[in-house]
Amino acid sequence: MRDGQLIARPFLDISERVSCCGERGLLGLAFPPDGAGEFFVDYTDRDGNTVVSRFQVGGDPDRAHPTTEAVVLRITQPYANHNGGMITFDRYGYFFIGTGDGGSSGDPGNRAQNKDSLLGKLLRINVNGSSGTRQYRIPSSNPYVGKPGRNEVWSYGLRNPWRFSFDRLTGDLWIGDVGQAKYEEIDRSTSGSNRGRGVNFGWRVMEGRHCYKPSTGCSTTGKLYPVAEYTHSEGCSVTGGYVYRGPSIASLYGRYVFGDFCSGRIWTVPSGGASPMKKTLLMDTAMTISSFGEDDRGELFVVDHGGTVYRLAAS
Repeated sequence: MRDGQLIARPFLDISERVSCCGERGLLGLAFPPDGAGEFFVDYTDRDGNTVVSRFQVGGDPDRAHPTTEAVVLRITQPYANHNGGMITFDRYGYFFIGTGDGGSSGDPGNRAQNKDSLLGKLLRINVNGSSGTRQYRIPSSNPYVGKPGRNEVWSYGLRNPWRFSFDRLTGDLWIGDVGQAKYEEIDRSTSGSNRGRGVNFGWRVMEGRHCYKPSTGCSTTGKLYPVAEYTHSEGCSVTGGYVYRGPSIASLYGRYVFGDFCSGRIWTVPSGGASPMKKTLLMDTAMTISSFGEDDRGELFVVDHGGTVYRLAAS
């Protein structure tokens, strides 16, 4: 966008490399905090596998060249769904990747609970530099460095963390984890709890705050309950958002905003509230809410899968 108008030529076009459709596609994009003329994308390639790549912006700031692609990480996907795809940087410059459990239904490979798998996880890496054959480095403070489990793993027990974010004020981690058959959940791990470091969010043992496998009598030991959940009577696929920290909507300040892909409803919960939280309906829309966005001032945007981007504004 420039002066309120969409620039006709795309910033980046890698459509010939990306699988379509369903839950595959170009799924995530992130710019590093230092804005050093590069950015990262997460997409599903033509073989159905996850690719996280770095691209460079040249002399024209409105255009990135597909030929500059440098693959950072590839993850083999056993099924077509649950690709995750959210990528972002935290306030310390570490790079986070959200991965689904590999797909199908009910996590048949139990990958989300397997710390030796990169699926069903939040991963944390350092993209400044390389190590051996890896085009990234492992932060020494990652929870499984020197212990059983993949060194890239930061959190586990996630089904499909389609959208997650960090509160720009507190650094708290918020995740909208898409549910299986009954419950959609919002997870929070505060800075005081190391923002998800080594946290088990429960899937496939639990769906939301409830037993899934086994359906009764499951062990909740060592698992973090979601701070909010809703049933499929209100929607079918949660889209995580952001804690609003913008200057324009005083009544929304400090509340986490999230929505549902199917129902178009947008809710909020207080970012500092005790768990479990009661969600408040902000608006009931006709949108198919696929994502939220945040600008440099903290204003929030809603993405309609039909192709429109809206900005939240005070009524």
